[in-house]
Amino acid sequence: MIRIGEAFAGEGANAAHVNVVLGPRSALGSAYAVAAASPGPGHIPFQAVLRPNLPARPPTLFIAKAALRDEQHEKMTWGPAQAGIAAGVTEAFLSDVIPSDAEDEWVAIALVWVDWNADDAEAVYAANRLAARQACERAMQSGWPGRGELEAGLGEVSNPFFTPARR
Repeated sequence: MIRIGEAFAGEGANAAHVNVVLGPRSALGSAYAVAAASPGPGHIPFQAVLRPNLPARPPTLFIAKAALRDEQHEKMTWGPAQAGIAAGVTEAFLSDVIPSDAEDEWVAIALVWVDWNADDAEAVYAANRLAARQACERAMQSGWPGRGELEAGLGEVSNPFFTPARR
């Protein structure tokens, strides 16, 4: 079964918005491989690592949702954002949010927003670590979000880029 989670953490330009797709290699392996082998302009998928030679578990493909714009944005994406994703996913695995058999049998795909104006590496890291962990938790929660949350959410639709006029 494929699991999907989402989380937003942090504030301002250093905030993180993460979507995570988790599941068995048998179900997600092809998507993982195709995404890794199909970079688009400004979007270079890569393996998230805790440090060189120590990949996240389960193996996690990092895909930037915002096209890489300049050297600062590239550093924020490849540095603190990817380190935060690796740490958050691995933390979810080690704390049994993600089942122990996921270590070798599952893969994760993380779709990650890094704002073009991000300027605080520590804040970007912290926000991505928290958002990745929360996205994994939500992916593993059956029935999240519930109907009540969805109904309430319809009355409060908004995101960092848009809030509709209330009628």
